[in-house]
Amino acid sequence: MKKISGEWYFLGTVVSLYILILFINHDLFSKSIRFFLVIFWQILPIFVLVFALMTVANIFISQKVITKYFKKPGIKKWFFVIIAGILSTGPIYLWYPLLAELRDKGVGHGYLATFLYNRAIKIPLLPVAIYYFGLKYIFLLTLMMVIFSVFQGMLINRLVSAKN
Repeated sequence: MKKISGEWYFLGTVVSLYILILFINHDLFSKSIRFFLVIFWQILPIFVLVFALMTVANIFISQKVITKYFKKPGIKKWFFVIIAGILSTGPIYLWYPLLAELRDKGVGHGYLATFLYNRAIKIPLLPVAIYYFGLKYIFLLTLMMVIFSVFQGMLINRLVSAKN
């Protein structure tokens, strides 16, 4: 029992509640399942696309590639930092050693901040966000996050260089 994580407890609770609702109010259960299926079929193609993109990114983007492109100067570096931040997956604490290594190799603090800022854009969550908030809103939100991440990175680069 100690090896079962909280996610499985949550899933078990939700399934149990659905079974309970099935016996208490069959009509409510049917409406809920139909609503789930409608949403599921609407976002399934987007999930397949996101999964394919993440698979391709994991195959072709390695730590060596990231380190190589983080060292390039100019606007290409900003674009790479933004894209790398958006495509990065997994828990943030796994990225800290790589980011520390890049900092030690001379990558500016602002670039690292921009990378971290863009991790907030989660590609797997975009389909659901678009469904609930609309494409226009999510597009503008994402665009503003990308733009302000660069401003934040530039500001941090100036502040750190002024301090030194």
